[in-house]
Amino acid sequence: MKASRVTAVALVAAAAFWVASGHLFPPGAEKSRAAIRPETAEEKLFRVAVATAEVVPHGRKLVLSGRTEADRRVTVFARSGGIVTELNVRRGSRVAKDDIIAVLSDEARDSQVVQAQALVVQRKTELDAKRHLIQIGAWPKLELVNLEAQIRAAEAALAAAEAERERGVVRAPWPGIVTDTLVEVGQAAFSFAGREIAQIIAFDPMLAIVEVAERHLAGVRAGENADIRLVTGHTATGRIRFVSNSASQTTRTYRIEVELPNPAGAIPDGITAEVAIPLAPVEATRVPRSALTVSSGGDIGVRTVANDDKIGFLLVGVVEDEQAHMWVSGIPAGARVIVQGQDFVREGQRVAVVPVMQPQAGGP
Repeated sequence: MKASRVTAVALVAAAAFWVASGHLFPPGAEKSRAAIRPETAEEKLFRVAVATAEVVPHGRKLVLSGRTEADRRVTVFARSGGIVTELNVRRGSRVAKDDIIAVLSDEARDSQVVQAQALVVQRKTELDAKRHLIQIGAWPKLELVNLEAQIRAAEAALAAAEAERERGVVRAPWPGIVTDTLVEVGQAAFSFAGREIAQIIAFDPMLAIVEVAERHLAGVRAGENADIRLVTGHTATGRIRFVSNSASQTTRTYRIEVELPNPAGAIPDGITAEVAIPLAPVEATRVPRSALTVSSGGDIGVRTVANDDKIGFLLVGVVEDEQAHMWVSGIPAGARVIVQGQDFVREGQRVAVVPVMQPQAGGP
């Protein structure tokens, strides 16, 4: 009796389980889940934006910071002693070549000129008076030679006296602008010759001076044009006139001089200047600055997407740094460079690709 009850309970339990299994595990559930899995996996692929690389010849520019410098500057000295009777310039005065800057007066020089002039007249008068006597034989012919020599000596003494008087006149050696005057009218300069009178700077042409590192020296050539931007905002174009062959002992850099036309004197001396020197063009690709990233190994480059939609990494070299974009080397033409999302993926990962428009080489 007890065994039949156990059997009955077992049959009822089995029947109940069979009925419930139809509701818990409906037919075709496994097939449905299998059909859903690929779609779900596809949705989990990370989406990245890529741009197709275009390799073009890029004309580089070497941008250096420097300063302006006057082409010529000189301190004008007195060549003789005396009292300053005239001072014809002041700070900021423009002078032309041989303009009189100052006059030093000394009566002794004027008297020496007068005395030398009188001696020349005397010697010529003696020669005219005795010439007839020499011709008729009353005086020896040797006396004619002696008189002519005396005239030449008197003329030489006159020239020396006039030169000494000219030393009292201080003139401008070339066109320029007076930056400082170091004497005043009435000031005596008898103590020594060589006293400083004024300082003059030639502002046309003006020079832009920069120092270039040795690794860039080979790309800089004399005669090439260069663009200059001053800290004031003024821009100009000049010509490279000098590239040093000797490095500075302290900085190991080489001096470069760029000549700028400055007829109006608008470019001041000693102002900060940025000089852009053109270099030989190289093959490069323009990419957004944000596209540069760091690989898992710590190298700087860009991440790319291969034909199988897997992430790769390319080392790049910086050719030129612009404000929003960079010109780099090391990217082959046609490569798909990740420009958005590159920092959220790793090499070898499979991704979903969204193409974007490649920025134009001359665009912003």
